[in-house]
Amino acid sequence: MTRPQIGIVGGGLAGLSAAIACGDAGAQVTLFEARTRLGGATWSSERDGLWIDNGQHVFLRCCESYLAFLRRLDVMHLVTLQDRLDIPVLMPGRPMVRLRCGALPAPLHMLGSLLRYSHVSVLDRLRIARAAFALRGLDLADPMLDKQTFDGWLYAHGQSHAAIERFWDLFTRATINLRPRDASLALAVKVFQTGLLTDPHAGEIGISVVPLAQLHAEPAARELAKLGAEIHTRAPVEAIACGPHGEASLRVRERVFPFDAVIVATPHEAAAEILPEAAKVDREALRGLGRSPIVNLHIVYDRVVMNEPFAAGVETPMQWIFDRTAAAGLKSGQCLTVSLSVADAYVGASRDALRAQFEPALQQLFPAARDAQILAFFATCERAATFRGAPGTAVKRPKAETAVRSIHLAGAWTDTGWPATMEGAVRSGNNAARTALHCVGLRSAVREAVAA
Repeated sequence: MTRPQIGIVGGGLAGLSAAIACGDAGAQVTLFEARTRLGGATWSSERDGLWIDNGQHVFLRCCESYLAFLRRLDVMHLVTLQDRLDIPVLMPGRPMVRLRCGALPAPLHMLGSLLRYSHVSVLDRLRIARAAFALRGLDLADPMLDKQTFDGWLYAHGQSHAAIERFWDLFTRATINLRPRDASLALAVKVFQTGLLTDPHAGEIGISVVPLAQLHAEPAARELAKLGAEIHTRAPVEAIACGPHGEASLRVRERVFPFDAVIVATPHEAAAEILPEAAKVDREALRGLGRSPIVNLHIVYDRVVMNEPFAAGVETPMQWIFDRTAAAGLKSGQCLTVSLSVADAYVGASRDALRAQFEPALQQLFPAARDAQILAFFATCERAATFRGAPGTAVKRPKAETAVRSIHLAGAWTDTGWPATMEGAVRSGNNAARTALHCVGLRSAVREAVAA
């Protein structure tokens, strides 16, 4: 019996998770990736003998679909995952403060740490706690949440500018890739309810201990090979056509590939260009999702300057700083990655300009850096790292199904309920695989993604 043929357009996390789910269910999978490599926004490259990721991507214990994907790839031994949430927060001129989970049940598990959070006033700490309880009580199904900015809600609930800058912004930038003044309240509610306010273990942070290519792209390619899938890189899909019997075909470099079903797992702007009119996907809505960049700085020191695996910064250009020494393959000294979300101001900046701003900022936070020598300093940039999770985003995010039964959508920009994260990408791939497999008469083994 001939296996159903499913084509996957895009080799990022959404496409890879969809491809493996379809292959596991018995479909014959062919994946097309425009770039020379798999992994999408999670890629690695070698530079001067060191392995450098394009950016630092972390996950939380609540990222159930992403963790299931890692288990399916048999790479859980290549990540670390906290057994208790613990975030060192640095502010110039002040002692380090830790935001950590206590022994009380949610949402009280963060209360003790919050009351000791000396980067804001005592009154602000009490008001943050009160706002957190109010945030926990909001209904994610309420469409009005996506019509408001997060900081508008915060100010209405007694939050000071200092509290927003030194507490709320810490999480909003890292997860939504926007400041609270620009972020949709709906996405902020999702982040805080799921990650911090309902389960004391949900927000525990996980980090890859190897380059991301070794965590995602390489093991996924191996698993797909075992499943008999075909992978074509340097193979940009130019158009998608619909056949008279509901089938779909892909045009790649003037060659046409017919399929029983197709999953489009490209960035949203690319999807808007190749989807056929018959799919009835609002192309202007897709383009209207916009983009928000992320810039990452990679600094190699001749000695250790940071004694934590990662730290966050407030009232400083620094946002999140990670020790990537071992993952980079550095034998001595230290390799730090500084992740800069909402990085519009840094896109296109020269290395010298970035170093002039961030070297003194590093020295302010890490006294040991004042006597250390920088051996290498460079930046990587994802200009379209995520869609812009601003108010009005929800109605622009399409479901996995389209008006054409054989064409399905995947990507963190689809309607997953999550911001543009690795979890959102994998959930979208699972969702698209489920609908595509149903369309070709195969049963999906993918566990249903839950809203939480």
